[in-house]
Amino acid sequence: MLSAGTTALAAEEFRTPSISAVRVEWRAVLDQFRSEINAQPAVAPDFTFARRWRLPASDPRSMPALVQLNAVTSKIFTGIGQSPVPVLLPFDTAAYLDARQGGAPGGPSLSRFQADFRPVDLFEAGPAGYDAVFSLEPGAGDGMPSRTFARPVEVQITGSLLTYDISDPLGGKGEPVKTLLAQFPDMRRFIREGYVRYAFTRFGVPYVVSIQCLDSAPRPRRLACREAYPVAERFLKALHVAGGQPSRPRMDIPSEVAERPAERSPDFTYRPTGDLIANSGYHKQNGRADFNAYSQLRFPLENVPALVRSQSFARHDRSDKSSGGYPGYPWRDNFCESRSFGVGQCASGFGHQGEDIRPRSCPPGGESQERGQGQEKAQGQERCDPKQQAVVAVRDAVVIRSPRAQAATLQINTRNEHIRFRYMHMNPSAMDADGVLSGRVVAEGEKIGVVSNYLDHPNGTTRHLHFDVQVFTRDGWLWVNPYVTLISAYERLIRGRGREIGPEIAASPAVARALPEEVVHPDPQEGSEN
Repeated sequence: MLSAGTTALAAEEFRTPSISAVRVEWRAVLDQFRSEINAQPAVAPDFTFARRWRLPASDPRSMPALVQLNAVTSKIFTGIGQSPVPVLLPFDTAAYLDARQGGAPGGPSLSRFQADFRPVDLFEAGPAGYDAVFSLEPGAGDGMPSRTFARPVEVQITGSLLTYDISDPLGGKGEPVKTLLAQFPDMRRFIREGYVRYAFTRFGVPYVVSIQCLDSAPRPRRLACREAYPVAERFLKALHVAGGQPSRPRMDIPSEVAERPAERSPDFTYRPTGDLIANSGYHKQNGRADFNAYSQLRFPLENVPALVRSQSFARHDRSDKSSGGYPGYPWRDNFCESRSFGVGQCASGFGHQGEDIRPRSCPPGGESQERGQGQEKAQGQERCDPKQQAVVAVRDAVVIRSPRAQAATLQINTRNEHIRFRYMHMNPSAMDADGVLSGRVVAEGEKIGVVSNYLDHPNGTTRHLHFDVQVFTRDGWLWVNPYVTLISAYERLIRGRGREIGPEIAASPAVARALPEEVVHPDPQEGSEN
């Protein structure tokens, strides 16, 4: 009896994710680069391919040609030598160097050597791998078919030493691309979670090229996936070895019990992961339990208390009552509630993609209010302004965001993590003015905006923050449930461990009083970054 009880308790502990590390075939990388550089005989003698066998493969001196390559391309792709995987980009280094030796007036145009893709919008490399974003302007590229979509098409590529081992019922699927079969024998093309993705392995490393699109008819403001296909294929055909540097072999990272505060919070409570408001899931299905705390974060709102609770189905929730502190507790998972977005981590295959977070309500007159008892009082309180409740960076990170985009994504690239955090509903004009744009480096706790209600236009939704988490897998960047990750972050912020409230709690009007009736119907564009 004791053994069975202990096993059941351990199964419900919060866990860190399991992550696999790949081994890179660097000799094959060197051979590939030699064949590419030999296409321009005038520049090939500038590179040293002699192998220094007595040095370990992780020593840069063992592959001097790659060191030389990084020196050239780092002037265009800053930090490219920090990538521990071969960097594949639509950039023809040999042709670029040949043109530069020819002394072209004003220097050669980069687009000429990037299959007509404009200069890189984002390039970021680190201990886990690299990520890049390129764009193709309307009308650019010889032989490209015309399209209805009137804006530049953004193409993302990721190569990663780390892949997250998630339970993925949709993983590994897709179809081959006949026109690319000779170049990429194992390539899979599939539409998933709002992107067309091309997944392949090269030199032992997983790579994914993706374009956000709709599996529907073309529209001027929404790219149809069939319009994205020729853009992606042009990108893939142009890939060359552009840099990267061997590093010491990395070990797999096993899942462990996540650290949590030992002291209990007297106030903070939450309902179980996967426990949705009744009938709020797609086709009335419930959520899926996920006990992973995917990263150790700073909570994304500056001040507490805060409430994780649905903004589309709140009025239907009559199952909980206040736990005696902040009247908005307990929290409730809404990751898999009904939306039209594909979410492979939900039983139905569709869901919300993230969690809705509401800041505390300001009392009449905007004066400060007590924020609960115990640890939460220690956080301090300033005058409450409902339109200036700060949103902060959850980690030291690099921003991924185009001008006018509705979403801001923070990316983490360390020895043990390759993960993204997306924020939605802040005003795009305000983010543009504040410089929350691709390439900006932010520090953990730094203010990046305020809680707002933007969804295609001001007042398009309730005033709240949509927050989600994506991890890199062999199917690309996939959404995972951030509920437990947010619980853990909140516990660290209030310095107290929360208490799970089961479904047996009776209904109470306390929750209804805590949440104004600001409910909107699910919007099919909420998960769109454009």
